[in-house]
Amino acid sequence: MGSTSDKVSGMANKAAGNIKQAAGKATGSREMQAKGKMQEIKGDAQVAKGKAKDTVKKFVDKA
Repeated sequence: MGSTSDKVSGMANKAAGNIKQAAGKATGSREMQAKGKMQEIKGDAQVAKGKAKDTVKKFVDKA
């Protein structure tokens, strides 16, 4: 995956995770809240991976 697709996937996972967390809070489902939090964390990691790829690419391009 390229850096852009990592960041886009990450943002989508973060958004879906936030929605799941809100739905879990609204329905009182701790399981749904936990699943949402895990998906949000996964999204954060994907965004970070995309940013790291960008940083490495910039460094390599300068070399």
